[in-house]
Amino acid sequence: MLKTSDFYYDLPQELIAQTPIAQRDHSRLMVLGRQTGEICHEHFYDIKKHLRPGDCLVINDTRVLPARLYGIKEGGGAHVEVLLLKNIGGDDWECIVYPGRRLKTGAQITFGDGLLHGEVINVLPDGNRIVRFSYQGIFLELLEQIGTMPLPPYITERLDDAERYQTVYSRENGSAAAPTAGLHFTKELLREIEEMGVDVVHITLHVGLGTFRPVKEENITDHLMHTEHYQVTPEAADRINAAKARGGRIIAVGTTSCRTLESAADDQGVVHSGSSDTSIFIYPGYRFKILDGLITNFHLPESTLIMLVSAFSSREHILHAYETAVAEKYRFFSFGDAMLIL
Repeated sequence: MLKTSDFYYDLPQELIAQTPIAQRDHSRLMVLGRQTGEICHEHFYDIKKHLRPGDCLVINDTRVLPARLYGIKEGGGAHVEVLLLKNIGGDDWECIVYPGRRLKTGAQITFGDGLLHGEVINVLPDGNRIVRFSYQGIFLELLEQIGTMPLPPYITERLDDAERYQTVYSRENGSAAAPTAGLHFTKELLREIEEMGVDVVHITLHVGLGTFRPVKEENITDHLMHTEHYQVTPEAADRINAAKARGGRIIAVGTTSCRTLESAADDQGVVHSGSSDTSIFIYPGYRFKILDGLITNFHLPESTLIMLVSAFSSREHILHAYETAVAEKYRFFSFGDAMLIL
C-alpha cells in the first residue's frame, strides 16, 4: 500500500518562489533520466538540446481568470471574498466564499461599486456556493476590470504584472490556476523549437483549485480526485497521433497536459478528440498510454502532482531529485524552477 507519507520531503520555506524570475526562460532546469535517475543541471533555454525533429510538444493553452472578487454583502455591509471555480451554465458559477457563514442561500453581494451583483442560489455539500451573477456588458471584461489573480496560498507577495501568471500562449479563458510548467516559455523559445521541426500542439484543460488540495488520507487510493474540464480538437489529436506514428516523442508541458493526454488516449495509445471532464488520478503503478516526456515544476510534498511525476519516473528517483533540488537551492512551486523528465 502506498501511503501519503511516502511522498513527503522536507522543504525550507525560503525555497518557495514568491515572485517570477525576471526572464521566463532563465529559470533553472533539472534534467532527470526517467529510467536511470541521472541528473543534469541546466537552464530552461537549454531545453532545445533535449528535443528532436519529429517530437510533439503538447501545451495547455488555458488562460487564468482574474477570478478573485472582493465584495460587500447587501443589507449588512460585511466584506466578503468570492473565488470563481467554474461556470456551470449561463451566469451561474461554483465559487468558494469567505466568510461562508455570512453567505447563505439568498445572500446578495455587490462588487466593484455596483458593476456586478451576485446572489447565492445554492450551498453545496462541500461548502462551496453556486452564485448567480447579474451585470451590464460582458462578464469577462468586468472580471478583467474588478477581479484579481487567484494566486496559490503559498504565494504571499504581490504580483506586479498579472500576465506573469499566464503562459505566453494562453488563450482559452477558464482556469482558476495557471498551468505553471508553461510559464518558462517565451514566444521566441517556442518559435525556435518549432523551427527545429518539433510540432507544438495546443490542448486545453481548465485548472481547478483542487490541484492544491492536500491528500489527507493515509492510503493514497482513498483520495477523492478533483474533476477538471478538457478539450482536444480533431486537429490536435491527428497531429499527436501522427507524431507517435512516425516515431516522435510525445512530451507534455505540465501535469495538466499529461492528465489531458492520458484521459483522451485509449489503451492502444491513440488520442481521441473531444471535450470532457477528467478526474484521472495518476500515481506509481499507472501505465502511461501516450506520454514519452514531461516538463514540470517542483511540487508540494504529499501532493497528487508529486505522485504523478513519481509514476512517470519512480518514487525513488523523484525523491532523490527533490532532495538534490533542495540542496542546490532550486526555487519551488508555481514561480519556481523546472524539471524535464525524459
